[in-house]
Amino acid sequence: MSSPILFHGGRVFTPGGFAEAVLVRDGVIAAVGAESDLARLSPSAEPVDLQGGLLTPGFVDAHIHPVQAGLERASCDLSGIHGLDNYLAHISAFAAASPEREWITGGGWDMSAFPGGLPHRSQLDFLDRPAYLIVRDHHTAWVNTRALELAGITKDTPDPVDGRIERDPDGTPSGVLHEGAMDLVGLLTPRPTAADAEAALLDAQQHLFSLGVTGWQDAIVGSYAGMDDQLPIYLSTASSGRLKARVVGALWWDRTRGAEQIPELVERRARAEGLDRFQATAVKIMQDGIPENFTAAVIEPYCRCGGTGLSYVDPELLNGYVKELDAHGFQVHFHAIGERAVREALDSLTGTNPENRHHIAHVQIITPEDLPRFAALGVTANLQTLWATHHAQMDELCIPYLGEERSSWQYPFADLVRHGTRLAAGSDWPVTSADPLKAMHVAVNRTEPGDSAHASYPTAQTPFLPGQRVDLRTALTAYTAGSAWLNRSPAGVIEEGRPADLVVLDRDPFALDPEDIWTTRVRMTFVDGECVADNTTA
Repeated sequence: MSSPILFHGGRVFTPGGFAEAVLVRDGVIAAVGAESDLARLSPSAEPVDLQGGLLTPGFVDAHIHPVQAGLERASCDLSGIHGLDNYLAHISAFAAASPEREWITGGGWDMSAFPGGLPHRSQLDFLDRPAYLIVRDHHTAWVNTRALELAGITKDTPDPVDGRIERDPDGTPSGVLHEGAMDLVGLLTPRPTAADAEAALLDAQQHLFSLGVTGWQDAIVGSYAGMDDQLPIYLSTASSGRLKARVVGALWWDRTRGAEQIPELVERRARAEGLDRFQATAVKIMQDGIPENFTAAVIEPYCRCGGTGLSYVDPELLNGYVKELDAHGFQVHFHAIGERAVREALDSLTGTNPENRHHIAHVQIITPEDLPRFAALGVTANLQTLWATHHAQMDELCIPYLGEERSSWQYPFADLVRHGTRLAAGSDWPVTSADPLKAMHVAVNRTEPGDSAHASYPTAQTPFLPGQRVDLRTALTAYTAGSAWLNRSPAGVIEEGRPADLVVLDRDPFALDPEDIWTTRVRMTFVDGECVADNTTA
């Protein structure tokens, strides 16, 4: 048994307000209340001084890709830099330092660094090897001529049904592959070994612990966009005790298949039964793409370019698939960004069992008439709040093509709250930062955090649709109790009897000017009362 711990010297975030202190015994919250009372209960408890900061539940990320993030951190990682010149310098240095690699792989580049959001194969043709680099939102790949040649992609190659090959005016592939077309090259890249993938997951876990994230829902557990199935990695690390976070895996719905895959999903779920730290109880259905490459499913055609995007699963078939998944007790985790995709997801969830805790992630565009349907159907809105700012992709690659009215429907967080919608929150890391405090800053301010890669963009500090701001308590609750509820996790709330998954913040963000929320940092993270990250010694 571990020694009791007394957290004191600051404020404690609880469902009913704020408390003074928390007593933890044997990894469980034993009491919440006044510091003097808790000190008398356990006078020998080890003290943890909050130093005027805030104690919160461990953050739970409801939509994230840790294995992919860990692998990218170990490859050609472009996520921390911006601009073509910087990308090419980093790629060149990485290639020079990695002569043993057959391919140059990685990702994290930003569409806004290129005219029209499109790089070109010729920019990577200085390399002596094929290259495959995924955009930061993971819906597009940038490849060089050598990679196209190895894949046999020519001007005569048709687009796959769920993707698009960008082409030069003469029809020659330009080196940009969207959505399902990514696999034409991605599946040729060298496969990470099981050891590589396990190391990536454990590296990601420690990074997330350092940010206060103690649990998550992996939004794609399966083979997608050149990635191998992560299920064996989760089963191995959970069985061995190396996975300490509380994790739910969303099993990937293969959009090239139909209901015949459901028995396989049931069998995959069963492989995780009985594990303490990992369950595979959700199914991820990606219903559309993204507006920046015109694959998000919209109702009226895109401005300037026409087209209404892609519905990856036929809506009529989708209704039957979702009902069958629901009958098998699966939680359905949707990716839906365009307003048509959101509507198709809601339509398919009509009549399903709310106890299965279905949710729709991203929800970038929601028509006013569909807003009340979330609460009416018992569907959770899974928010990626970091995206709701004026950044280059928004101002240059979304708004001009969505049009004025549809642009005003984006990320309607406050409207969802007004309609009584249950909220969860996540990062989609490595698409964007995994830092929940930065995400909360955006939810409250609708502006870029001061240290973000886009903070200096001309309109970054102009609130984006400021009427859709939410208060800090709502944002923090979504990132704790809301996401924990989705995962059926016993954590996520500070109250007696709950697991002691706790985060010590270096200051109390509720006492700050809202514009300074982003300056808050995690000092320590605890899982079951064990300190798993101590940033004070870093």
